[in-house]
Amino acid sequence: MVECDVKFVLRNGGAEVVRVTVSGHPGSGTSTLVRSLCDVKGWSSINGGDIFREEARRRNLTLEAFSKLCIDDEQIDLDLDKELQNRMTMENGPEVVESRLAGWWAHSLEINCVKIWLEVNEDERACRVVNREGGSIDTQRAKGIERMQADAARYLRLYGIDMDSREPYDCVIDGTNQGADEVLAATISYLEGE
Repeated sequence: MVECDVKFVLRNGGAEVVRVTVSGHPGSGTSTLVRSLCDVKGWSSINGGDIFREEARRRNLTLEAFSKLCIDDEQIDLDLDKELQNRMTMENGPEVVESRLAGWWAHSLEINCVKIWLEVNEDERACRVVNREGGSIDTQRAKGIERMQADAARYLRLYGIDMDSREPYDCVIDGTNQGADEVLAATISYLEGE
Protein backbone atom coordinates (compact mmCIF):
# COMPACT_ATOMS: atom_id res chain seq x y z
CA MET A 1 0.00 0.00 0.00
CA VAL A 2 1.27 3.48 -0.85
CA GLU A 3 1.67 5.60 2.27
CA CYS A 4 -0.43 8.74 2.17
CA ASP A 5 0.33 11.86 4.20
CA VAL A 6 -3.26 13.11 4.28
CA LYS A 7 -2.46 16.67 5.36
CA PHE A 8 0.22 17.03 2.66
CA VAL A 9 -2.16 15.81 -0.03
CA LEU A 10 -4.91 18.16 1.14
CA ARG A 11 -2.63 21.20 1.25
CA ASN A 12 -0.53 20.55 -1.83
CA GLY A 13 -2.36 18.03 -3.96
CA GLY A 14 0.65 15.70 -3.83
CA ALA A 15 2.25 14.70 -7.09
CA GLU A 16 -1.14 13.81 -8.53
CA VAL A 17 -4.30 15.86 -8.87
CA VAL A 18 -6.64 13.21 -7.42
CA ARG A 19 -6.95 13.76 -3.70
CA VAL A 20 -9.81 11.43 -2.80
CA THR A 21 -11.62 8.46 -4.31
CA VAL A 22 -15.10 7.56 -3.06
CA SER A 23 -16.54 4.11 -3.67
CA GLY A 24 -19.52 2.12 -2.46
CA HIS A 25 -22.42 0.04 -3.69
CA PRO A 26 -25.39 1.72 -5.43
CA GLY A 27 -27.52 3.51 -2.83
CA SER A 28 -24.66 3.90 -0.34
CA GLY A 29 -24.55 7.70 -0.68
CA THR A 30 -21.35 8.15 -2.67
CA SER A 31 -22.81 10.80 -4.99
CA THR A 32 -24.23 12.77 -2.07
CA LEU A 33 -20.90 12.64 -0.25
CA VAL A 34 -18.91 13.69 -3.33
CA ARG A 35 -21.25 16.61 -4.06
CA SER A 36 -21.03 17.84 -0.46
CA LEU A 37 -17.27 17.33 -0.23
CA CYS A 38 -16.72 19.28 -3.45
CA ASP A 39 -18.98 22.08 -2.21
CA VAL A 40 -17.08 22.36 1.08
CA LYS A 41 -13.57 22.06 -0.40
CA GLY A 42 -14.15 23.78 -3.76
CA TRP A 43 -12.97 20.66 -5.58
CA SER A 44 -14.07 19.17 -8.90
CA SER A 45 -15.13 15.56 -9.38
CA ILE A 46 -15.85 12.92 -11.94
CA ASN A 47 -18.16 9.96 -11.60
CA GLY A 48 -17.50 6.72 -13.49
CA GLY A 49 -21.19 6.80 -14.38
CA ASP A 50 -20.63 10.12 -16.17
CA ILE A 51 -18.17 8.41 -18.51
CA PHE A 52 -20.73 5.66 -19.13
CA ARG A 53 -23.43 8.23 -19.94
CA GLU A 54 -21.05 10.21 -22.21
CA GLU A 55 -20.31 7.08 -24.23
CA ALA A 56 -24.01 6.20 -24.51
CA ARG A 57 -24.69 9.71 -25.86
CA ARG A 58 -21.74 9.47 -28.24
CA ARG A 59 -23.24 6.27 -29.66
CA ASN A 60 -26.75 7.80 -29.76
CA LEU A 61 -28.06 5.06 -27.46
CA THR A 62 -30.35 5.16 -24.46
CA LEU A 63 -28.75 4.11 -21.17
CA GLU A 64 -30.79 0.90 -21.24
CA ALA A 65 -29.69 0.04 -24.79
CA PHE A 66 -26.08 0.88 -24.00
CA SER A 67 -26.20 -1.26 -20.83
CA LYS A 68 -27.39 -4.23 -22.90
CA LEU A 69 -24.60 -3.63 -25.42
CA CYS A 70 -22.04 -3.64 -22.58
CA ILE A 71 -23.27 -7.04 -21.41
CA ASP A 72 -22.68 -8.47 -24.88
CA ASP A 73 -19.32 -6.74 -25.43
CA GLU A 74 -16.99 -6.72 -22.40
CA GLN A 75 -14.45 -4.67 -24.33
CA ILE A 76 -16.70 -1.64 -23.77
CA ASP A 77 -16.33 -2.01 -19.98
CA LEU A 78 -12.59 -2.40 -20.36
CA ASP A 79 -12.40 0.75 -22.51
CA LEU A 80 -14.60 2.80 -20.16
CA ASP A 81 -12.59 1.72 -17.12
CA LYS A 82 -9.37 2.64 -18.95
CA GLU A 83 -10.86 6.08 -19.74
CA LEU A 84 -11.60 6.64 -16.04
CA GLN A 85 -8.05 5.61 -15.16
CA ASN A 86 -6.70 8.02 -17.79
CA ARG A 87 -8.75 10.86 -16.34
CA MET A 88 -7.44 10.03 -12.87
CA THR A 89 -3.86 10.55 -14.03
CA MET A 90 -4.26 13.50 -16.37
CA GLU A 91 -2.95 16.95 -15.56
CA ASN A 92 -5.72 19.28 -14.35
CA GLY A 93 -7.97 16.29 -13.67
CA PRO A 94 -10.55 16.11 -10.88
CA GLU A 95 -9.67 16.15 -7.20
CA VAL A 96 -12.39 13.62 -6.35
CA VAL A 97 -13.14 10.46 -8.33
CA GLU A 98 -16.29 8.46 -7.65
CA SER A 99 -16.85 4.93 -8.89
CA ARG A 100 -17.07 1.49 -7.39
CA LEU A 101 -13.57 0.71 -8.67
CA ALA A 102 -11.96 4.15 -8.16
CA GLY A 103 -10.18 3.03 -4.98
CA TRP A 104 -8.85 -0.05 -6.76
CA TRP A 105 -7.65 2.04 -9.71
CA ALA A 106 -5.90 4.53 -7.42
CA HIS A 107 -4.31 1.60 -5.60
CA SER A 108 -3.06 -0.12 -8.77
CA LEU A 109 -1.92 3.17 -10.36
CA GLU A 110 -0.15 4.09 -7.09
CA ILE A 111 -1.91 7.45 -6.88
CA ASN A 112 -1.11 9.11 -3.55
CA CYS A 113 -4.65 9.88 -2.44
CA VAL A 114 -7.18 8.94 0.23
CA LYS A 115 -9.39 6.01 -0.79
CA ILE A 116 -12.79 5.93 0.94
CA TRP A 117 -15.39 3.16 0.91
CA LEU A 118 -18.95 3.89 2.09
CA GLU A 119 -20.50 0.83 3.68
CA VAL A 120 -24.30 0.71 3.93
CA ASN A 121 -26.34 -2.45 4.52
CA GLU A 122 -28.69 -3.89 1.87
CA ASP A 123 -31.92 -2.81 3.56
CA GLU A 124 -30.85 0.82 3.93
CA ARG A 125 -29.54 0.94 0.36
CA ALA A 126 -32.87 -0.43 -0.87
CA CYS A 127 -34.76 2.24 1.12
CA ARG A 128 -32.60 4.98 -0.40
CA VAL A 129 -33.14 3.68 -3.93
CA VAL A 130 -36.91 3.52 -3.31
CA ASN A 131 -36.85 7.15 -2.13
CA ARG A 132 -34.90 8.16 -5.23
CA GLU A 133 -36.48 5.95 -7.91
CA GLY A 134 -39.66 4.47 -6.44
CA GLY A 135 -40.72 0.83 -6.29
CA SER A 136 -40.89 -1.45 -3.28
CA ILE A 137 -38.12 -2.15 -0.81
CA ASP A 138 -38.24 -5.89 -1.56
CA THR A 139 -38.00 -5.30 -5.32
CA GLN A 140 -35.18 -2.77 -5.01
CA ARG A 141 -33.29 -5.00 -2.55
CA ALA A 142 -33.54 -7.96 -4.96
CA LYS A 143 -32.46 -5.79 -7.92
CA GLY A 144 -29.56 -4.40 -5.88
CA ILE A 145 -28.37 -7.85 -4.86
CA GLU A 146 -28.64 -9.12 -8.44
CA ARG A 147 -26.69 -6.12 -9.76
CA MET A 148 -24.00 -6.45 -7.08
CA GLN A 149 -23.55 -10.15 -7.82
CA ALA A 150 -23.34 -9.57 -11.58
CA ASP A 151 -20.90 -6.68 -11.14
CA ALA A 152 -18.78 -8.61 -8.63
CA ALA A 153 -18.51 -11.56 -11.02
CA ARG A 154 -17.56 -9.23 -13.89
CA TYR A 155 -14.92 -7.37 -11.84
CA LEU A 156 -13.43 -10.67 -10.70
CA ARG A 157 -13.39 -12.06 -14.25
CA LEU A 158 -12.03 -8.91 -15.92
CA TYR A 159 -9.62 -7.64 -13.26
CA GLY A 160 -9.26 -10.22 -10.50
CA ILE A 161 -10.87 -7.75 -8.08
CA ASP A 162 -12.79 -9.16 -5.11
CA MET A 163 -15.46 -6.58 -4.31
CA ASP A 164 -15.75 -7.93 -0.75
CA SER A 165 -12.14 -6.94 -0.08
CA ARG A 166 -11.45 -3.52 1.40
CA GLU A 167 -7.70 -3.91 0.80
CA PRO A 168 -7.09 -0.66 -1.13
CA TYR A 169 -9.20 1.56 1.14
CA ASP A 170 -7.68 3.88 3.73
CA CYS A 171 -11.03 4.63 5.33
CA VAL A 172 -14.30 2.66 5.54
CA ILE A 173 -17.26 4.69 6.78
CA ASP A 174 -20.40 2.84 7.86
CA GLY A 175 -23.19 5.13 6.75
CA THR A 176 -26.04 2.73 7.48
CA ASN A 177 -27.34 4.71 10.45
CA GLN A 178 -25.86 8.10 9.57
CA GLY A 179 -27.29 10.97 7.61
CA ALA A 180 -25.48 12.76 4.80
CA ASP A 181 -24.16 15.48 7.15
CA GLU A 182 -22.74 12.90 9.55
CA VAL A 183 -21.01 11.00 6.74
CA LEU A 184 -19.56 14.26 5.42
CA ALA A 185 -18.33 15.23 8.90
CA ALA A 186 -16.71 11.78 9.37
CA THR A 187 -15.03 12.12 5.96
CA ILE A 188 -13.69 15.61 6.62
CA SER A 189 -12.50 14.54 10.06
CA TYR A 190 -10.58 11.67 8.48
CA LEU A 191 -9.18 13.84 5.68
CA GLU A 192 -7.98 16.46 8.11
CA GLY A 193 -6.39 13.84 10.34
CA GLU A 194 -8.54 14.52 13.37
